[in-house]
Amino acid sequence: MLEWSLDALRAAGITEIVIALPAGEAAPEGCTGVPGGATRSESVRAALAAAGPGHVVVHDAARPLVEPALFMRVIAALDEVDCAIAAARVTDTVKEADDAGTVVATLDRSKLWAVQTPQGFRRAALEAALSVDAAVLARATDDAWLVERAGGSVRVIESSPANFKVTTPYDLRLASLLLDRNLVEGR
Repeated sequence: MLEWSLDALRAAGITEIVIALPAGEAAPEGCTGVPGGATRSESVRAALAAAGPGHVVVHDAARPLVEPALFMRVIAALDEVDCAIAAARVTDTVKEADDAGTVVATLDRSKLWAVQTPQGFRRAALEAALSVDAAVLARATDDAWLVERAGGSVRVIESSPANFKVTTPYDLRLASLLLDRNLVEGR
């Protein structure tokens, strides 16, 4: 999955790539590797410290179906905002429930987005957002939330639901089928 994500980054013209890795793992050729942290945001902080100046793009290699054009759209949006995030429109009805499982609200899906990566950042905005204690970093499920929390501007860049995150065995089977199909089609 990492190689597919790297191919998409490179196809988008991104040549400086820093990867947060588990202990003992080596970075692929042409990439800089840094030890990952205990949380997602600690890993991003470590990668940011190793990155050069300029805008920063954070991407989960667990999203191997990302299209190169999405990276370019996210980066282009940074001319106007502190952070730009790929996201797909929510198409399911979403309910909020209490601890007992009783529905307390039906959310307006026309305003809801399923957040993905890549997420692009003006470097200063991300550095400021990551300058918080470990407890706050541990609560962050994405780095855009940290920018929001710090008062920065965040824009949604519409993406496809095909840019899903591989987290379950089902996701892995689906991604494998789609990647195999794309290989046949010459992607």
